[in-house]
Amino acid sequence: MSMPLGEAVTVEEAGIWDAEAIAQVAAATFPLACPPGAADDDIADFIERTLSAEKFAEYLSSPERIVLEARADGEIVGYLMAVDAAPNDPGIDAVITARPAIEISKLYVVPGHHGAGVSAALMDAILARAAALGRAGLWLGVNQENTRARRFYEKHGFSVVGTRTFAVGTQTHDDFVMQRPV
Repeated sequence: MSMPLGEAVTVEEAGIWDAEAIAQVAAATFPLACPPGAADDDIADFIERTLSAEKFAEYLSSPERIVLEARADGEIVGYLMAVDAAPNDPGIDAVITARPAIEISKLYVVPGHHGAGVSAALMDAILARAAALGRAGLWLGVNQENTRARRFYEKHGFSVVGTRTFAVGTQTHDDFVMQRPV
């Protein structure tokens, strides 16, 4: 299903009742962000352990998590999950300078809705939320081979401040750590 440019996209905070639908979006979109060499078994394992409906129910119940959903024609076509806490990795903590900062942990849009403003709407919503909470910045990790995502983040004011590794199953991938002020 393709969405014409400019079609109305609404973004709102997800509720516990959205866990199953967001997990389905996560399962459909996470593989798109993985580098070409990522093993299918590792991707499936990551989805099962990290992006299941049960895990989203936990995320949606956590006071440190912000889960936003983007809808078009009543269906969830993208989501953003953020963590409103200091980085737990000392290497990342050392390079984040806009503090306090919120981590954008996940920002995904289903195929057929790319380029239609869904990601930008989610980004605008988390920027507004961060400002309302008095946060100084946002940060994220993005796979070094994901050129499309990196361009999107750069367009939205993010710059590379470091690197990290990210495990997907048995494989370790290289990410850029990016941040921007709010």
